[in-house]
Amino acid sequence: MDSPKNVDLIIHAKWMIPVVPSNTCFTDCSIAIDNNIIVGIKPSDSIDQYFDAKEEKHLGNHVLMPGLVNAHGHAAMSLLRGYADDLPLDTWLNDHIWPAEAQHVSAEFVKDGAELAIVEMLSTGTTCFSDMYFFPDQTALAAHNAGMRCQISIPILEFPSAWANDADEYISKGLAVRDNYRSNELVNVVFGPHAPYTVSDATFERIATLAPEIQAGIHVHLHETKGEVEDAVAQNNKRPTQRLFELNVLTPATQCVHMTQVNEDDITLLQQTGAHVIHCPESNLKLASGFCPVDKLLKANINVALGTDGAASNNNLDMFGEMHTAALLGKAVAEDASAIKAHQAIEMATINGAKALGMDKLIGSLETGKSADMIAIELDNTEQAPLHDIISNIVYTHNGHRVTHSWINGRLLMDERQLTTLNTREISHKANQWQERLRKN
Repeated sequence: MDSPKNVDLIIHAKWMIPVVPSNTCFTDCSIAIDNNIIVGIKPSDSIDQYFDAKEEKHLGNHVLMPGLVNAHGHAAMSLLRGYADDLPLDTWLNDHIWPAEAQHVSAEFVKDGAELAIVEMLSTGTTCFSDMYFFPDQTALAAHNAGMRCQISIPILEFPSAWANDADEYISKGLAVRDNYRSNELVNVVFGPHAPYTVSDATFERIATLAPEIQAGIHVHLHETKGEVEDAVAQNNKRPTQRLFELNVLTPATQCVHMTQVNEDDITLLQQTGAHVIHCPESNLKLASGFCPVDKLLKANINVALGTDGAASNNNLDMFGEMHTAALLGKAVAEDASAIKAHQAIEMATINGAKALGMDKLIGSLETGKSADMIAIELDNTEQAPLHDIISNIVYTHNGHRVTHSWINGRLLMDERQLTTLNTREISHKANQWQERLRKN
């Protein structure tokens, strides 16, 4: 037998959920990492035969699994957490959120809010997030400084904001951000047309042309509410999905966020185009936007991922909570207790999110050759006992606060719940200062 291969790190854990293969949990397993890449997964009692590590970490009664992928959010809006609760979507946006943004959103607001969001996401198991907001350069900078993996969507609207005046300027400035991060391992920049009701046909057509030319994805709010769809049909006799299909916006690189209003024609278009659905169950529930038919979409072989949306409409960024809600809500909507099984909820928060973001060859599962983006969850406590089914336990009990370690691209960003790249005290202080600035008269 060949001598053991030298590697940087071996991690030993009681359990491992690799996600691929599906619905699998290994016991007493170890993972070997070298140059930030997973190079082997073996039983703990035999891994020394294959690998000799510079460093070993023994985790005890922990689950090791891929880091979670938050496939939709507005990170900077963490500064608006609880700012305007218990209101309908239109009232929430038009009378509270948009006026507050008009007055306060700036580069400083976005950077401070993004840092606050990254602290929360890292602390609750998210290792990759997708963001759509103004001043995307600041969110990208915050993620880069923290060592966080992300997809940054260029916000595109027809009306002015603090960041740009019209669609052409949004696109131009966004492409400059993309150029700045072209060779960055962790930051990927895509197009983010806000929604069909805020973006013109001409702008969508331009995005549909540019996206494949530069191999960029498209991230768009779509079919978020019944009113949105009804208004669209009344205006042009087309559902928004049909309009975007005719404009060549729906492709295998398109991420359709929300999709609470779905009929058979919509499903057919999603199947034909290979577009992805990003499900935000808690935000949709809080704003009474509607219910995404997740079980029906999955059975139609449409990829469904999970997102938290922004903390202003959730009010947290805990993807474990999102998994729990998605599983329960999916059963209620399908009227079937066997719908959205625990392992499917985990897949929606990991490999499905990676697929939607075009990163599934890199992250989303613990497999040889993939980046070491992973988390460890401690289960050595009475609130989880007894541990009849580890996969079920991960979804149906609350585990965000039990995440003890997070690695991104092989780098340890949280060690025994202590973040290694962020000054949490300073970030909390800035959040408190924004609370005073945002205080309503």
